[in-house]
Amino acid sequence: MPASQQHDHNHCISTAMDTARTLCEQRGLRMTPVRRRVLELVWQNHKPTGAYDLLAQLSEEGFNSAPPTVYRALDFLLELGVVHRISSLNAFVGCDHPGHEHDTGFFICKECGNATELPAKEIKKLHETLVKKFSFSIETSNHELTGLCQNCKATA
Repeated sequence: MPASQQHDHNHCISTAMDTARTLCEQRGLRMTPVRRRVLELVWQNHKPTGAYDLLAQLSEEGFNSAPPTVYRALDFLLELGVVHRISSLNAFVGCDHPGHEHDTGFFICKECGNATELPAKEIKKLHETLVKKFSFSIETSNHELTGLCQNCKATA
């Protein structure tokens, strides 16, 4: 059985929810029902999810169906550090290292659509190399790689 089928995704969701709850308590913030549900929906799988997909799911469940509701929840979750925005897809994915500000990047499989967060340590090394070699001053970065993940590559 492929590793993706053996994966206990409920563990990912519960860990993300526990972390978000703890971060809110530490920072004196409130995890509203809409914020909680948006986080659960983003963590449903490892595929980036667009705001309008979230909006449709929330609407089906009886939540406020106005786009600002979803965008405010996503902004809150981004600020809390429990989700990331994948710019090229204008979509959101759960953060593997929630609550810790870190440089990040993603590998996005063009076959299955899963997004894998790249190791922050490796992104930091890349930044340091570029700064040293070109005397850059990096303020923001966006690292997105596409191709075939290990599982999709094996079945291709």
